[in-house]
Amino acid sequence: MDRFRMIFQYFQSNSESVMNGICGLLALASVKMYTSFDFSCPCLLQYNMAYGLGIMFVPPVALFFCGLILNRQSLVMLEEWRRPQGHRKKDLAVIRYMCSSIMQRAMVAPVVWIIVTLLDGKCLICAFSGSVDPEKFAGFANTSLVQVQQLLAKVPCKDDELMRNNTSRKAVSRYLRCWSQALGWSILLILIVAAFLIRWLRPCFDQATLLQAQHWSNYIDIEQKIFEETCCEHSRLFAHKCILHFFESIRQEIKLHSFSLPREGDGAEEEEDFLRGITDQDQVNKLLKMWYYEKPPLDVRQVTQR
Repeated sequence: MDRFRMIFQYFQSNSESVMNGICGLLALASVKMYTSFDFSCPCLLQYNMAYGLGIMFVPPVALFFCGLILNRQSLVMLEEWRRPQGHRKKDLAVIRYMCSSIMQRAMVAPVVWIIVTLLDGKCLICAFSGSVDPEKFAGFANTSLVQVQQLLAKVPCKDDELMRNNTSRKAVSRYLRCWSQALGWSILLILIVAAFLIRWLRPCFDQATLLQAQHWSNYIDIEQKIFEETCCEHSRLFAHKCILHFFESIRQEIKLHSFSLPREGDGAEEEEDFLRGITDQDQVNKLLKMWYYEKPPLDVRQVTQR
């Protein structure tokens, strides 16, 4: 049990590293899913584009939402954005920093999926085989427009009877695959250059503002964790107190059955200090409501003076 508690505390104290690891796992999972996926183009003019673009863009949307769901900070950011003003002002710079961090991590797996599909080329061949100019290929010279459209739609299906003896099928396939790979490498190069510029140009901007946003972003996350831990501890102690009070109220009935009941004060000094002034459900609800609507200001001078 202690080992699991240590692992849980490590995850809480290193949430940023854990999220980076989760994003990496999602990216690897997206590659594994695509390589194990049985891609079968329908080879029908009216369905090819929908199928090819659907395979290219629908799974990235699902991976993006998975990244948002698995990122704990997304919920913390929404709570910070939606909470009432109270005694503590909201800093939009901190919310923007949290949103930027969340989006960057959530976009890793979808971008990896799109780049892998473009480098493979099957989706683009299936989606745009019917849009190729047939005049660029000699194999379609002596056919009508309707037959050309049917033949182009069946380019992804190399086992089809109409395309087995067609000399232009491979040419069209290579043409679209080259465009797909060029687009994939271009996107990858743009992302690498953008990451390089962001990393090396960041010191040119105001570092104090960035440090402040990063600090208070971490503070909001840690404050929420500590509050949840404190609420759990208080719930346990309050439940213990309520149960002791219940058995204290039926002491006479217990004595009739010859059971021995320990006194309420035995080993309950810490609970008494922790629960001082909180005696019923309405008080607990009032405190939780105060925490949500009137969060205390970030000022501990009164505590240090005491």
